[in-house]
Amino acid sequence: MIKERLIMFLKAQLSAFIGGITDYAVMISLTEIFHIHYTISICIGGTVGAIVNFSINRNWTFDSNNAKEGKINTQIIKFITMVSGSIFLKSAGTYLVTTGMKIDYKISRIIVDIIVSLGFNYTLQKYWIFKKPNKLPKTM
Repeated sequence: MIKERLIMFLKAQLSAFIGGITDYAVMISLTEIFHIHYTISICIGGTVGAIVNFSINRNWTFDSNNAKEGKINTQIIKFITMVSGSIFLKSAGTYLVTTGMKIDYKISRIIVDIIVSLGFNYTLQKYWIFKKPNKLPKTM
């Protein structure tokens, strides 16, 4: 039981890392090359990274791609809700840390991402979006 939870947690962190790298690369590209303000770049990058993360989590991390585990439409609606909150927290948090602590937005973003990823995203994905249905004990 503990081993299964640890494996799921590690898979989720790898998925988050892959989605996060995608997100971060889009943010840096939009900000540094196209001169879009980093708060807007975070929103766009977050959307792209979320698509990557959702796909990996649904099919691999939480193995939730069959009808018994949850309908994709319901999962997508829940995921969009979570991602909206996550993007808001990342954008606002990065802005506050950057301006309040006078830290480069690239560093602020990493700090805020770690907090939001572990404290918000993982929890909602595991216990709400990709939650396994309760298995009733067999009666004799």
